[in-house]
Amino acid sequence: MSPAVTETAVTIRVDGQEVAVPEGATILDACDAAGVETPTICYGPTLTPVNVCRVCVVELDGSRALVPSCSRPVEEGMVVHTDSERVRHSRKMVIEFLATGVDVSQADELGQWAEHYGADPDRYVPGGETMNEPVRVQDNLYIRDYDKCVLCYRCVEACGDDAQHTYAISVAGRGFGARISTEFDVTLPDSACVYCGNCVAVCPTNALQFKTEFDLREADNWRPEDQTVTQTVCSYCGVGCNLELHVQDNQIVKCTSPDDHDVTQGNLCIKGRFGWNYV
Repeated sequence: MSPAVTETAVTIRVDGQEVAVPEGATILDACDAAGVETPTICYGPTLTPVNVCRVCVVELDGSRALVPSCSRPVEEGMVVHTDSERVRHSRKMVIEFLATGVDVSQADELGQWAEHYGADPDRYVPGGETMNEPVRVQDNLYIRDYDKCVLCYRCVEACGDDAQHTYAISVAGRGFGARISTEFDVTLPDSACVYCGNCVAVCPTNALQFKTEFDLREADNWRPEDQTVTQTVCSYCGVGCNLELHVQDNQIVKCTSPDDHDVTQGNLCIKGRFGWNYV
């Protein structure tokens, strides 16, 4: 969720290309306008940037440190470099450090960037310490796999101010023991969770995933390449939330919502997210 923008144009240079964006836009917005792809993990188009992953950093003329493009507002005359040796080295190391402690095998976008930058996590700690926790399956709706969690805070933001205002989850613990937790680490059914699934929708690594997807993966039968996605309107009330039904073998396997829809912005309630078994 970018800062509020105005109609006043600000001109900056991105990799030698002059770009005009509205005042209040971020460097990441300017990169997008320039057609420059930028890796992100903690950033989401419907979420407030929390600046924790640092994989979107860019080099800015006149700045001693690399700056996070997702949250730094543009200023007139900025000169930004997104592909300098310093930027590439920093992004590569961030990806490597993340992959040393958690399983990023289902983080498809992160995997593509790892390949792009030639990231090699094994060069730091081959066989090193990982989270190594059992998957938490506490209901039939979604599961939590801490072995895949990179602490990006996106689920916390979606549960809090940016979407649901439930505040059922937050970061608990310190250092390597830090993790996303319910209050007093109670089970999900006993927590304040309302099962909207908006945390699942924004998770970039599949640490949170539909129970249906988890079961199919366990059976080695999760085949996204064979799935169709059909957009429809939720039938439960008159709000008009748009649904994207993911279908495999003529069965709905999960439900998402488009981020750019002006009603949902990717968010749903428990009925829209999980209430499709009646079909």
